[in-house]
Amino acid sequence: MSDRSNRARGRSTWPVRRVDAVRHLLHPRQMRDSLRLTRQPFWRNASLAGMQSALAAAIALPLVYLSPWSHLIGYAALGALVALFGRFAPERSRNSILFLCVVVQTFAVFIMSAAGWLGMPLLAMFIILALACGVFFFIAAAGSFGPPGPLIFIFAAGAGMSHAATFQQVLERSAATASVALLAWAICAASETFRHHPAPDLALPAERSPSLRPLLIASARSAFAAAVAIFAAHALGADYPVWAAMGALAVMQGAHLHLSMNRAIQRMAGTVVGALLVWFILDQNPSIWTVFGLLVILQYATELIIGSNYALGQILVTPMALLMTHLAAPHMEGRAMVSERVTDTLLGAAIGIVIAVAWSSLEDRHRLARYVAQRRSSS
Repeated sequence: MSDRSNRARGRSTWPVRRVDAVRHLLHPRQMRDSLRLTRQPFWRNASLAGMQSALAAAIALPLVYLSPWSHLIGYAALGALVALFGRFAPERSRNSILFLCVVVQTFAVFIMSAAGWLGMPLLAMFIILALACGVFFFIAAAGSFGPPGPLIFIFAAGAGMSHAATFQQVLERSAATASVALLAWAICAASETFRHHPAPDLALPAERSPSLRPLLIASARSAFAAAVAIFAAHALGADYPVWAAMGALAVMQGAHLHLSMNRAIQRMAGTVVGALLVWFILDQNPSIWTVFGLLVILQYATELIIGSNYALGQILVTPMALLMTHLAAPHMEGRAMVSERVTDTLLGAAIGIVIAVAWSSLEDRHRLARYVAQRRSSS
């Protein structure tokens, strides 16, 4: 194909083999770009979503802890995360999006808990978890749920993998998740008036649903990457390979190759720093009330900074996720849990970027080459 034809199609004239993509992605410039801070232009909506989620947690967690169902506190914490979705939805559309998220979050806990109750072997549960990554990726994109995307649902599915001895336990977990998720939905509906809505003079990020074929391909790629990450982590002796699946899925959410690489670097760096922070916290043997307070603060603070840089957000997301895991499984040794989060996340993110490049289309690599050319010309 001639250079003129390439330019007519908006394609780069640079080499676009996969090895060229790897060379671009490993350039020090990519590292600098991934650590760069950007202005968060829609701070009000992000701040509101964080506040709504934090308020749901602040109300629900003490009530559940003081109730006869205190053993369900970890699943209750999962429900509060529903408030993070739909922040850029059109007016009068967020409530329906959030209700769908309530259903999906509850289903994630139910399906994995039911799989354990049915006595499915561990490898079968890993396959279900990997398939869930693809399915939840599809649902979140098709439903225009917006950030934080399918990761929240996979986190809930991972929590459901702990063994349920009876079907009543399956229902209790699901009910605890759904109850607090509905509380979060009600809080969001009551405070909807404070959210900025799309308007002619305020263009919020559009959550456009991609066409079916590209979405199916992206979902299949996400499921495959998650499966590779899960089984690789399990082969290395991981007890909680859902962290690896989430690392791979986070990278798969990047719309372009350079964004996938950014997310891989940022997730790795943020997780390492966040793990050190939560290691220090757990080493102090915090009381349950201290953990509640930290979760409320972290849920709000995360939304204030994650739009500026994903790595900064991960510094706070990692302690929040591990403290929720600690609530759900207080018997787990803190240091082992923290170290596994780091190793599994690094493994999952690395696998994710390898598969993103290996599965990339010619157009993906042309887009990367154009991006690199623009960055060089502007520097």
